Amino acid sequence: MQRRDFLKSAAVLGASTLPFIRSLPASAATDGVVVVAMGQTINSLDIHRTGTNRPSYQVAVNVYDRLVSFGTKSTPDGGLSYDYSTIVPEVAESWTVSDDGTHMTFNLRKNGVFHDGSPITAQDVKWSFDRAVTVGGFPTVQMKAGSLEKPEQFEVIDDYTFKINLLRPSKLTLPDLAVPVPMIINSKVAMEHATTDDPWATEYLHKTPAGSGAYKVARWEPGQQLVYERNDNWTSGPVPAVKRVIVREVPSQATRRALLERGDIQMSFNMPNKDAKELSDKEGIDIFSTPVENAIYCLCPNLAFEPFKNKLVRQAVAYSVPYEDVFQTAAYGRGVKMWGGASATPSDIAWPQPFPYSTDLDKAKDLLDQTEFKGGFEVPLSISLSQTDWMEPTALLIQENLAKIGIKATIDKIPGANWRTASLVEKRLPLALETFGGWLNYPCYYFFWAYLEGHLFNSSNYRNEEIEKLTPFALHKEVDDPEYAPAIKRMIEIAWDEVPRIALFQPALNVGTNGMEGYEYWFHRQLDARGFKV
Repeated sequence: MQRRDFLKSAAVLGASTLPFIRSLPASAATDGVVVVAMGQTINSLDIHRTGTNRPSYQVAVNVYDRLVSFGTKSTPDGGLSYDYSTIVPEVAESWTVSDDGTHMTFNLRKNGVFHDGSPITAQDVKWSFDRAVTVGGFPTVQMKAGSLEKPEQFEVIDDYTFKINLLRPSKLTLPDLAVPVPMIINSKVAMEHATTDDPWATEYLHKTPAGSGAYKVARWEPGQQLVYERNDNWTSGPVPAVKRVIVREVPSQATRRALLERGDIQMSFNMPNKDAKELSDKEGIDIFSTPVENAIYCLCPNLAFEPFKNKLVRQAVAYSVPYEDVFQTAAYGRGVKMWGGASATPSDIAWPQPFPYSTDLDKAKDLLDQTEFKGGFEVPLSISLSQTDWMEPTALLIQENLAKIGIKATIDKIPGANWRTASLVEKRLPLALETFGGWLNYPCYYFFWAYLEGHLFNSSNYRNEEIEKLTPFALHKEVDDPEYAPAIKRMIEIAWDEVPRIALFQPALNVGTNGMEGYEYWFHRQLDARGFKV
């Protein structure tokens, strides 16, 4: 598809999809129901399962509890946001850290119950944590970021007392307990469905949650909708005001916009930048647009493929990107620019910060001419069909400029349900657009996920020996440690020079509401329905 064809098709999309509106309930909020539309697909109800995609993380937030959570704060625009500086109780009503820093002890609420009415005990917490550090992949690496690495660290003192024995002091341990991954599972139910081949009941929990959270899953129709039903017996916070939340998967951007404008839905979640910009002044609609902390939209060349093993080729691609056009066309100027940095050496440890690249086709061609790929090569440029609002225009603009230096890129469209497996799990895409935001707001945490060999968001198959040493060195140090800043600056300097990830812009999360209140921004960029009000 050429850029002019994409723009033409986008203009007529609304007329062809408006009949879909009839399948959604009108004015649902008057019945204590909130209808949310989003463009992405939920492919599992278990965040620990291999291949579970990012939109599915919302189930861990709404259906499961954790020991602790983050607080809430008001934002300058009148909205709400999670508060990274404040840790609040959830299943644990209190906790202590030993004077020598070797262990943490959590006292559980004695009235806490799972959805089936059984009590939440320390045995459930241990089984859940054992699962998270054992199943491998994303959940195990996420737990490792907080120095939660092996079952032997987790100890049941009694039914309502749980102890974590720490491998090392770390600034990340307590906040890591508040991210979606260390969710508490009803171990009794899970073990009833475990098998020798599936000791952690991943097949059962993939479709049947066993949680204690503010909502239960009343219905899941993959590719169509997920229906949450309020848990009236929730004890980890105030019982939600909204009794039912219907999350509809609506691939068409034009349809989602029309539904919001008409009031047939109460929320459009993760809405396109274009719609957020154009609807920001529309009466009756509230638009919340929040720059995503520790997040960058990137173009990722895969070092497992011959051309991109050469640093000069990667730098040539970085100088070929039409950054300003991408920012205006794909982001509609929403977010933060991540190109045009003044120096190749960072002056501070702020992250993210602009990379020292800008559009320079002459420099790009000169760099390419210094390699064995002088004259160019062919490569697929992969995008996700569930993120076409920014990926497709970005890919078309990059394709156009790559052609000017001799690189022929063919746009490869991958279904959203398969995207995570192809790009992150199997890491088999030669050149792809990617979005990653680090949950814990430190540069070392971003590098832990995106630059260490084998880690999930290192879709570029990148390895640098110095990065492999510096990242774990910095990860657990306090920010005011005199060794922290020099390590971070060196990591950034290497990342800029070797450019396995080509920064485009820091994205904004856009959410539109009509006839409801209580939306709260979270670092995980997923729907949190617990505070909704109508």
